[in-house]
Amino acid sequence: MANTSTYEKYFVPAQSRMPVLMAFSMFLSVYGAGRWLNGGTATIFMLGALCLAFTMFNWFSKVIGENLAGLNSDQLKRSYVWGMGWFIFSEVMFFAAFFGALFYIRALNGPWLGGEFGDSLSYFGNDFTFNWPMLENPDNSAFTPPEGVIHAMGLPLWNTIILISSSVTVTIAHHALIAQKRQQLNIWLGLTVLLGALFLYFQATEYHEAYTELGLTLHSGIYGTTFFMLTGFHGAHVTIGTFMLLMMFFRSLKGHFKPNDHFGFQAAAWYWHFVDVVWICLFVFVYWV
Repeated sequence: MANTSTYEKYFVPAQSRMPVLMAFSMFLSVYGAGRWLNGGTATIFMLGALCLAFTMFNWFSKVIGENLAGLNSDQLKRSYVWGMGWFIFSEVMFFAAFFGALFYIRALNGPWLGGEFGDSLSYFGNDFTFNWPMLENPDNSAFTPPEGVIHAMGLPLWNTIILISSSVTVTIAHHALIAQKRQQLNIWLGLTVLLGALFLYFQATEYHEAYTELGLTLHSGIYGTTFFMLTGFHGAHVTIGTFMLLMMFFRSLKGHFKPNDHFGFQAAAWYWHFVDVVWICLFVFVYWV
């Protein structure tokens, strides 16, 4: 009996230097960021960021070209879906570590140091009582406490409204793509990019206010550290997501994407929704509670 089964052709790209360049660019970026945060200049970080942008642009251009040429099989496209899913999962774990640190400080370590778990005296003596936000350094070392904190009902509330609105606009754009309404797709996708840029502008304004008016800096004890690490990394993810959506917008203007073949757009939308969910958690646990 003849074998009538068919096998799907699987496109295997040629060898590329892009993974090596990506690893080198990420190393430069992380190393430069570490030096920058510890009193160095931002030169190495900016160089790494430029190398990273150059590598990603060239790598993604090749992948897009392969897909437009019809080389990507259904099996390969499924691998892209799984890859993006695992990438977002890794990002969930990344932020879970920082939220876990915040929970540990506020619910366990801080109260224990303040003697709230049955100890007659706090770890630092009778004159220390744990409160959050922690605006004093309990070890009495040289420490200039901030004069205030960022209130949830100010810029954070506006940024929450902006990001939730952007999730709505990118969803409308997705439905317009499926319905083959190119003009509506471009309008709503462009509006999503503008909302992302507006969020970043407000966050930069908030940081400027924190440093210049409130004295709240990255060195303001455990509160300043957790605040800027959580909101700062989220801001970096919003920046990446905004650039991803901007690239999707440019691709849409060129006529890319079909109702049954637009995973590049879907991946950017998934990432954006993830960023929005993280911000809602930040608004509740960092600014509000």
